[in-house]
Amino acid sequence: MPLSANDLHVTSWADLQQALFRDTWDGRIGRFRSPFVYRGLRSSNWLLTTSLQRLGGEYGQLENHLLRNFRKYGRDFSQPGASVWNWLALAQHHGLPTRLLDWTYSPYVALHFATDDLEAYGEDGVIWAINYVLAAESLPPSLREALRAEGSNVFTPELLEPLCNTLRELELLRDEQFLLFLEPPSLDARIVHQYALFSLMNTAKATLHEWLEQHPELYFRIIIPAHLKWEIRDKLDQANITERVLFPGLGGLSRWLHRHYTPTPGQTATDLEDDQIPG
Repeated sequence: MPLSANDLHVTSWADLQQALFRDTWDGRIGRFRSPFVYRGLRSSNWLLTTSLQRLGGEYGQLENHLLRNFRKYGRDFSQPGASVWNWLALAQHHGLPTRLLDWTYSPYVALHFATDDLEAYGEDGVIWAINYVLAAESLPPSLREALRAEGSNVFTPELLEPLCNTLRELELLRDEQFLLFLEPPSLDARIVHQYALFSLMNTAKATLHEWLEQHPELYFRIIIPAHLKWEIRDKLDQANITERVLFPGLGGLSRWLHRHYTPTPGQTATDLEDDQIPG
């Protein structure tokens, strides 16, 4: 897949900072305001395929069945209302295969997800960055005008619902593929702490990385070399970007401690006995 023209190869922590915050200066207001959203992946070979697409087979025909049954059996555990967009966000949040992809407004949260898996420290990671402000300009007119009237660049379920209230209606808005971003409701602290939002294409079979090939002005990728991952990880931990913060609860706490006390290559558990966590 020819993505090299949009790839930034960093070699140090300083290089990485420059890449993460590139093109974030807004001269109109004299402030740094990023128009990008970010997605971190532990392997640079991973593409922007959805959990629904990773099912394989005739996954496009399964989408409505998955969501219908999730709504049918999930009502006893949550009450997100009637909106399909609320239900879709809830389903994605709890691991149901959907056409949504997780993104964050925070480059450091994305960096966490590019470096959280110690088993992947032998391979390069990647951060994808998409200009969601510019992407909104290519939406169908009805969606574009709704965002302009709201003074926003991303949808909420409440804003999207009056314009199309089913996945099928979204697909029928235009024959050509398009991308939109959806801010989920604050289902729990995890979404809030991760500064999260979702992307979705207007059809289940549309593949975001292939669509981006046709719109190279909308994105860039940062390739994180494997040798830099330990340094990044240690500095993120010092900045309090950890599983304990991003996944509030005992599960996130356990994942953080497990990783914190896992020896690096060449270390032993004894070497970490004096590695005390501050506080």
